[in-house]
Amino acid sequence: MKNIYSITLNNDEIEALFNIIKDTKVSPPQYALWQCREENCVITAYNSGKVVFQGKDAYIYASKYIDETNEILPQAGSDEVGTGDYFGPVCVCASYISEKEYEFLKDLNIKDSKKIKDDYILDIGPSLIKKIKHSLVIVDNKKYNEVHKNNNLNEIKAKLHNQAYINLSKKVPLPNNIYVDQFTPENKYYKYLINEKNIIKNITFETKAENKYISVAVSSIIARYAFLKKIEEMNKKYDLHFLLGSSKQVDKCAKEFIKKNGKENLAKVAKLHFKNTERL
Repeated sequence: MKNIYSITLNNDEIEALFNIIKDTKVSPPQYALWQCREENCVITAYNSGKVVFQGKDAYIYASKYIDETNEILPQAGSDEVGTGDYFGPVCVCASYISEKEYEFLKDLNIKDSKKIKDDYILDIGPSLIKKIKHSLVIVDNKKYNEVHKNNNLNEIKAKLHNQAYINLSKKVPLPNNIYVDQFTPENKYYKYLINEKNIIKNITFETKAENKYISVAVSSIIARYAFLKKIEEMNKKYDLHFLLGSSKQVDKCAKEFIKKNGKENLAKVAKLHFKNTERL
C-alpha cells in the first residue's frame, strides 16, 4: 500500500471526518483548514477540498473514501496537445508528482488544459516547468509530416508518450502509478511500440485521465504552454496570426499563408493529412 493518499471530499464529508478525529488536532499548515495527527497517520484538509492522508496507516484511514481518490502519490502522467490543430506542432509531456510537488500544486487550480484559459496557462506554465520534474517532446510540422507518411496518428502518439516516459525515467525513478489519457486501446498502444528498443510498461490507461489525475492535468498544461509558445513563434516568423483548430476559418488562414509563402512551405506549419489541405 502507498503511504500517501490525496482525496477530494465535499464540505460535509470533511466536517464529518473532522468530528471523528478532532481530538488529535494540531496547528495546520498554510492553506489548510485543519490537521490531525492520528496514530501512524497525519490527516490534513485543505481549502481546495483535498484531504491528504499520510503515514504508515494512511490506507486504513483513507479506505472509506478510496473509491473516490484521484491522486495516489507519487504518480506520473502524460498527455498530448496539438493533434487536433491543423497548424502547429504536436507536444507530449510526462510529469512526475510526489508529495513535494503536490504541495506546490494544490492551490493553482490545476485541471485539464482544455478547461483553462490560455492566458492562465501562459501565466503558470513557466512555474510548472521550473518546479515539476517532467519530460516534454515536441515534434514540429516538418518532422510530423515526414513521420506520418509511415505512421498513423495514434501510432505517432504512442511513440511520443513512450519516449516522454523514457526521458522522464532518466530524471527520476518512475513510480508504480503511471497514467496515460487513453487515445487507443491498451493492446494497440503496445502493438504500436513493438519495434521500439525501450518500452515503458505497467501503465494505466483511462479516458478523461486529465480530470482524474493531477500528473496528467499538469502534463496537459505544460504541453499546452509549449504549444502556445510555438504558435507565438510562428506568428512572429511568418507575420501571420495562425488560428487554432481545424475549422473552415483555419482554411482562410492557410490560404493567406500560401499567398505569402508558397504552397511548398505549408508543410513547415501545418499537418498536411488534415482535410483542410484537401479543401485548399
